[in-house]
Amino acid sequence: MSSTSSPTSSPENPIRSNSNSNAEWIMIIRHMLKKEPEDDHASIFIVPKTLKSTKPDSYIPQHVTLGPYHYRRPELYEMVRYKHAAVRTTHKQLHSIGFEELVEEFKKQEPRIRSSYHKYLDFDRETLAWMMAVDASFLLEFLHINAVRKGSRNLTKVSSGMAYFIDYARTKSDYNPILRDIVMLENQIPLFLLKKILDYQCLSPEIDADDVLYSILMDLCKELSPLKMIHNFQRTRKRVSFSEHFHHLLDFLYSTIVPRLNKEQHSEIDEVVDGDEGSNNPAGDGRKEETFKNCGPVKQVLEFIWKMLSNVNKGPMHSVTKVLASKPVKVVLQLPWEILSRLPGFAILKQPAELFSQGDGDGNPEDDDSSSTNSVDRPPLIEEITIPSVTELHKCGVRFSPTNGDITTISFDVKRVTFHLPKISLDVNTEVVLRNLVAYETSAASGPLIFTRYTELMTGIIDTKEDAELLRERGIILNRLKSDEEVANLWNGMSKSVKLTKVELFDKVIEDVNKYYGSRWKVKAKKFLKAYVFGSWQLLTLLAALMLLLLMTLQAFCSVYSCPRIFNVNTTIEEE
Repeated sequence: MSSTSSPTSSPENPIRSNSNSNAEWIMIIRHMLKKEPEDDHASIFIVPKTLKSTKPDSYIPQHVTLGPYHYRRPELYEMVRYKHAAVRTTHKQLHSIGFEELVEEFKKQEPRIRSSYHKYLDFDRETLAWMMAVDASFLLEFLHINAVRKGSRNLTKVSSGMAYFIDYARTKSDYNPILRDIVMLENQIPLFLLKKILDYQCLSPEIDADDVLYSILMDLCKELSPLKMIHNFQRTRKRVSFSEHFHHLLDFLYSTIVPRLNKEQHSEIDEVVDGDEGSNNPAGDGRKEETFKNCGPVKQVLEFIWKMLSNVNKGPMHSVTKVLASKPVKVVLQLPWEILSRLPGFAILKQPAELFSQGDGDGNPEDDDSSSTNSVDRPPLIEEITIPSVTELHKCGVRFSPTNGDITTISFDVKRVTFHLPKISLDVNTEVVLRNLVAYETSAASGPLIFTRYTELMTGIIDTKEDAELLRERGIILNRLKSDEEVANLWNGMSKSVKLTKVELFDKVIEDVNKYYGSRWKVKAKKFLKAYVFGSWQLLTLLAALMLLLLMTLQAFCSVYSCPRIFNVNTTIEEE
């Protein structure tokens, strides 16, 4: 493998002083101008700084480098001898050509290799081809090793140098760290290079290089993927050429667990959810809620008090309900409260009244039909990601049930008050996998960030180890970590996307959960006390002012009329 001279340029100024390098750069630009636009699509990105700053070790390889982004890191040279062993194995298994001829074939793919990387590659043509040939040989050999560990059919013999990583008892400490490194976004190499090597290794008409590559990649994804693979992925994706459809290993893993939702699927999902809600809410309740929303804020408070007291038919509260049901009180309720609420004495009641007019108990007010219709067009808000934790939902009667499908099976059954979540397996590799899938989706996806939204949902409902424990007991989380606290720390440490997005499937579930949680009376009462009693002096000031006004009125009344005579109080006690 040839070496490179120290670079004198940067991505902002890629032209080096060497005339040969300048000529190569000009040739690359000319070739790119002749290509079709769809052929020039970068798929290997630098992780955004907003994500990498939280936990850099999850994005920067710690044991082995693949590709050009971390090529010159001297602390990772220890793995070079294993790369050399993989090169010797590849050289022996190539038919009709040698390894140097394979490098020449890679040179012909130089423009395609460069266009796969989002960052400018400061390597000459010779170095880039040799580097890719060596790293592709190592990755392909490692995939074969994983297939041997999984007991799958293996078409090649593993080299003696790389055989160090074969450990059927899973006791080697280097295997999992390398698994984490090869799934990192900045450590990817194009899959068409692996396909090119297999084309020269599988010359038999009975063996197809695409099938071999598909098989060994699937074995790796089954070990790394924390979620269940998309239904029918094997049948639908196997017919597609890898060099045309999948860009790299992380892209293949992403495609196995993240569905591609189109507009038709969104509309179908919305119709099903709306239909369920319609069956669960009688028409009379809908009219009552609409009437309640159209009331003035002060009248809404009185309506709320009336609803609470109407359920009490025993003891001293029974007489209070009779008073509230009397004609004078009904006349008061028919007053123009919308106008009266603007007066200084009544305006202070507006805020607590609006609190109880909200159906969402966690910062999400209920949207009417017009707002829900335009919810797709408006950008998502931070409040829309807020959702009660598992423990809080459980205390309000929500049950959690695991599904056997992918992430599209997430739903909230309002009728049975059941939150359906897909099973997820967590081990020592999961955090790196999740973080890099989020980073790849954030950088590459042109549509909604489906997987990122799923991680935000899980981050929202898991706050403490009690939340993780409850999901583990329900069979939703398969915990292979040391404790439930580590599970909670994993999700709480997940960083959000660098941009906000809307995914109708998940946003509808979040909205339904918040709506149910906010409709509980104890949740409303708790929030009311926290916001307007314990956390606010306005309501207390109003109550004190009303009490003072009542006492002054009573004093004035007693100064005009004889209160003891009215109330038949015996005044002979003082005379005695």
